[in-house]
Amino acid sequence: MYVAVHHQIRNPETAFARGRRLISGDGAPETIKVLQFYPSQDLAHVVCLWESDSVESVQRWVDTTLGDSSENLCYPVANEQAFAERPLGLPSRPALSV
Repeated sequence: MYVAVHHQIRNPETAFARGRRLISGDGAPETIKVLQFYPSQDLAHVVCLWESDSVESVQRWVDTTLGDSSENLCYPVANEQAFAERPLGLPSRPALSV
């Protein structure tokens, strides 16, 4: 299943330092994988797309990794209504520079 996550960033410096583990998958459960990462220009919000066995798995991993630096809303994607096309200018692999 696909899981979307909206992160409301409380502390950008801490959240993005901790978030490197989320982006790289370092220590992630085998059942989840981050697919897309969209930070806002002001770094106050991030939206991510995950592939996972459950919403709860993603919620636990994200909450444990980011701690109090971010409030994280995880929800299942309605596959029948969703669509995706890779936007021009975005890399296909994480840049880990945030």
